[in-house]
Amino acid sequence: MPLKPETKPDVTKLVPPAQAAELERQIAAHTDAYFKRTKAIVQRTGDKTVTYAVFMRRPVIFCPRIMVEWLEKVGAARGVTFKIELLHEEGTWVGAGEPLLYLTGPMSQIVDLETLYLQKLGAACVAAYNAYSMCCDLPNVRFLAMDARHCAGAEMAELMAYAASVGGKAARRDVGAAGFIGNATDATAHYFGNEKGFGTMPHALIGYAGSTLKAAELYDETFPGEQMTVLVDYYGQEVTDALAVCNRFPEAANEGRLAVRLDTHGGRYIEGLDPQASYAVLERHVPNAIRQYRTEHELRWLVGTGVSAAAIYHMRATLDRAGFFNVKIVASSGFNAAKCKVMASVSAPIDIVGTGSYLPDSWVETYATADIVAYDGVPSVKVGREFLLRR
Repeated sequence: MPLKPETKPDVTKLVPPAQAAELERQIAAHTDAYFKRTKAIVQRTGDKTVTYAVFMRRPVIFCPRIMVEWLEKVGAARGVTFKIELLHEEGTWVGAGEPLLYLTGPMSQIVDLETLYLQKLGAACVAAYNAYSMCCDLPNVRFLAMDARHCAGAEMAELMAYAASVGGKAARRDVGAAGFIGNATDATAHYFGNEKGFGTMPHALIGYAGSTLKAAELYDETFPGEQMTVLVDYYGQEVTDALAVCNRFPEAANEGRLAVRLDTHGGRYIEGLDPQASYAVLERHVPNAIRQYRTEHELRWLVGTGVSAAAIYHMRATLDRAGFFNVKIVASSGFNAAKCKVMASVSAPIDIVGTGSYLPDSWVETYATADIVAYDGVPSVKVGREFLLRR
């Protein structure tokens, strides 16, 4: 749904006085002191209409919605018209240094908002870029955003979920990728068109049950007939436990309602593999993979410990030999854009990727910046930022 290039307070959605007062308390508490002092000076000396240019120093996927909604709410609470001119559509790739939007309003009402609206923009734009990159690298794989527990609070979790949905949609638009189909929490599931978050069991349930099979049985008893994804690495018996669950639930396995999730940590190989066996697996399935030059990281993702390409091929071959062709493989643990690219290069048989900490990765690059570029309609910006002026 495209965002409007300009927005004005909707008199039908004026913020009640108590909510407006609380909003002002939050702004005062969380904005930088120098912005508050500037506001006081402007209020005392005389107001001006200013225009800000907002930009980022790296390429991003544009994610303005949460920021815009917040500015609309503040404008309604203050009874002020903020002109928000979005220069790109949501989900559009924007280059480093290109203005993302122009924001115009009375300086006395807008100068103390910079800290907070930038917080709601930069991280989302970078996370969407990360999501977009992964989806483009593995266009036939579906993605789940499992980053909520890696986030610094609910507000960041909302930014990441929104970003993953936008990045996934952009990849779907540009390369026909499956993209992100959902996330792990109910609160932000709506960004993906869902009512609830996805996910069946953590390692804690396996430990509680005492076995992987018992955990699957408990899940099925509690949520009968539902799609079930079973973690199989808890006891280091990925293959044995995966087959045990498939044999216990053959109907679900044959109907495609059963998946196994590989989440083996980087401290060991999955059951049945070691360095030599991992090389042999790839030699059977993608013989040219190892012959290409690879970095140390790439080799680890191909034949190393944890959830490697060899591990995924090994699990797929095991399931197929047992006749469980419709059981899906969910891969997680350390999936970033670079790992996705390596998996794509060898056509690793992944059905779904669960990605967590990578969405908010490269935090030093998430900073959005705003500079005033006009005072009462007269262009003016600090030296070196002339590229932000309207053309």
